[in-house]
Amino acid sequence: MTTKTVEVEEARQHLAELVAQVAGGAEIILTEGHTPRARLVPIAPQLPSRVPGLHIGMMTVSSDFDTPLPDDFWTGNS
Repeated sequence: MTTKTVEVEEARQHLAELVAQVAGGAEIILTEGHTPRARLVPIAPQLPSRVPGLHIGMMTVSSDFDTPLPDDFWTGNS
């Protein structure tokens, strides 16, 4: 991500251009003098919402899922 620093007054004059740069993945730091005041960053794309129960039956759990592991597993002897 490219970062660019711009004075607030300059940003007012070139806002559309700065928004286009941000939409392309750049980050713009707005400053007053040498003091950073704000940051323009692209909005992360919204992920599709999850739908409960969409894949019912696609996963199974073994009947011995919660059976304790053998001692050989813990000691490294197999």
